[in-house]
Amino acid sequence: MNVLPEIVGRDDFAALIIRTDYDDEAGWRAVVAEASLPWGSDGEFEALVHLVDDPTWAGATPDAVLAAVSRDEQLSVVFVADGATMQSAHHALLALNLSVEEEDLDPMYYQELIDSPPAREFRTTPAAVHDVHANLSLANLDFEDYAEAAVADPGGVLRPV
Repeated sequence: MNVLPEIVGRDDFAALIIRTDYDDEAGWRAVVAEASLPWGSDGEFEALVHLVDDPTWAGATPDAVLAAVSRDEQLSVVFVADGATMQSAHHALLALNLSVEEEDLDPMYYQELIDSPPAREFRTTPAAVHDVHANLSLANLDFEDYAEAAVADPGGVLRPV
């Protein structure tokens, strides 16, 4: 696999969506169209999205994506348009958690956290991307809150409220 390029020029308020599957152009266009719609309860917010549509990212694994974007200290979540996204009826993107896990936790005080590490990923519709990105950026909610909501959905996908 090629070395993945650094993401440059991303507005801190823009959700980052990286395309890693290039087998379904219509699926990708559907993801872009849905992620570009205004969001919020009444569509009152403009959709700010930084799209990475570069074949260099083709086939990149979640670990490779996380490693490549981890230099962006303002980023708390990245959304990946992978093969499962393109095959999903709802074009559910893979949301990956960028929060740094604390290493060397003292088991005397943090055994529960050690035994159940935070969620690393979940699936979300493109329409829910903005809510996730905004609330994680502002620390209004935790990644685990969204992961739990996705798991509670019958299809395992976070959808807009």
